[in-house]
This record gives sequence, C-alpha cells and structure tokens, in this order.
Amino acid sequence: MSEKKGKLTDPVSFLKDFLIGGCSAAVAKTIVAPIERVKLLLQVQHVSQQISAEKQYKGMMDAFVRIPKEQGFLSFWRGNLANVLRYFPTQALNFAFKDKFKQIFLGGVDKDKQFGRYFLGNLASGGAAGASSLGFVYPLDYARTRLAVDVGKKLADRQYQGMTDCIVKTFRSDGIRGLYRGFNVSVQGIILYRACYFGLFDTSKDFLPNPKNTPFLIAFRRRTVTILSGLASYPLDTIRRRMMMQSNRKIEDRVYKNAWDCYVKIYQQEGLKAFYKGAFSNILRGTGAALVLVFYDKVQYYTSSEGKEERKKAKK
Repeated sequence: MSEKKGKLTDPVSFLKDFLIGGCSAAVAKTIVAPIERVKLLLQVQHVSQQISAEKQYKGMMDAFVRIPKEQGFLSFWRGNLANVLRYFPTQALNFAFKDKFKQIFLGGVDKDKQFGRYFLGNLASGGAAGASSLGFVYPLDYARTRLAVDVGKKLADRQYQGMTDCIVKTFRSDGIRGLYRGFNVSVQGIILYRACYFGLFDTSKDFLPNPKNTPFLIAFRRRTVTILSGLASYPLDTIRRRMMMQSNRKIEDRVYKNAWDCYVKIYQQEGLKAFYKGAFSNILRGTGAALVLVFYDKVQYYTSSEGKEERKKAKK
C-alpha cells in the first residue's frame, strides 16, 4: 500500500494533515486580516445601516487611510477571531479530506490516458472538500462578516460587542435562519471556488516533471489559480455578504427579499461593477491563500517519510 493510501486509514497522518492545514490557514488569515476587512466593507457598505452615503469609502486606499483614523489601528483585525475559528476547521478539513475525495473521484483513473475524467475528478474532489464543511462553520462566517463591517469606534457605539453577542442577538431576532442567511448562494460559491482552488491546483501540480523539485517562485506563480478562483466566484460572494446584512433587521428595513432579488437590485441600482466591489483587495488577499498552499505542501513533504529519508541522505 502506498503512503498516500496509508493516510486514509492512519489516524496519526490524518491528525497531522488536520493540524498543519489549520495552523497554516490561521496564520495566513491573520496576516491578511486588514485587507480582508477592507474588502468586506467595500462589498456591503451600500446596505450598511451604520455607513451613510456621504461616509462610504471611495476605494481600497481611502479605506486604509480612514479606518485607523476613525476606528483605531487595531480595528483592522475586527472580526479576525471569528475568522480564525471558522477558518481553522474549514481549511483543516478541506486539506485533510481532499485526498479522501480524490480516492473516491479519481480511483483507477489514468491521467495520461483519461485527462478529461482526471480533470473533472479533481474539480469534483475540490468542490466536495469545500462544501462538506460549509454547513458546520457558516454561523462563524456570518459573525466574522458582521463584526468586520461594524464601524463603531467605541465598544458602546458598535452594533455587536463580540462574536458571542453577534450570534446570540441574531438568533434571538431571526432564529437559526438568521445565522444561515445567504447559505444557499454560499454553497454555489464554495463549490465553484474550491473546485478551481483544489482542482486546477492539483491538475497542474501533477503534470510537472517533479513537483517537489519545482523552484519556489514557479510553484508560487502556479498557485495564482487561487486568484482566478476568487474572481470567478466573487459575484456570488458579494450576494451572500449582502444577504448576511439583512439579518437582525426589521422586515420593513430589509433591502433584499432573497438572493435573486439581491442580484437583480444590485445590477439595476449599482451596475455590473458593483458585484466586484473590493475585488482588487480580494486579489491581494488571495496571495495569502496561495502562501497557505505553498507552505502546506512544503511542511507536509518535510514531515513525510520521503522527506525525512531525503534529509538523512543529505547529511551523509
């Protein structure tokens, strides 16, 4: 049995993948948290009850200049705790289960003779890995979004005083539905994003002569498929963020009835470019996700038996 197949039944290897993937993701998300917050503000400020039309941010640079002045420098990390708590299990499960889904969708497939099936199998395994964990962490994603776009300077001026307060208030006002508003469109977006994120990444990696000896810069450049994945699913992300903003509001104060109504109104009132508000920030943020893949591959390799054997040979 190969080492990869052994991972499917070895709890130690499974736990190692889980921890490496989760820790890598948590570090990367904390580093890019300021960019993440700016991106979210640009996406939803049009429907925020706290940001009047004259106080809306004009763009990424305007947000970066005004946020520390108006809310304090540490406000760049507002909502980051919820993001890390959400991202740790999400990414860890995605990375850990990715190989399991590959066994399901790619078992017995010859990539040289069945490229079409191999490519589609990679897309399916990537999408399934992302979608499988979405339902468990969605309330944390909701809390992260609402906390990140809360622009009150002092704690008393904010809509929510923390992650727990956000979840409790939303549950009391809207029930479980309020915590999962935008979930349906999120499923579509996560499948599309993860399909590209893992599918294209694995397909391109496996066609290199020797991926482990590929120079770092070439490997990193290949990871820019992350950026393309983000752009492909970005309109869906904008819709789901806008839908999240409808929770904890009176029915008469809600801007959108459902996801389709959200799509129509954004297009009619703001134009096509509104679906991509904050997209450039998302490209910068994608760099962090690309680094996660690079770091994960390197750590996984050096902690594997193959990597340990290579280091032993190098010492001789």
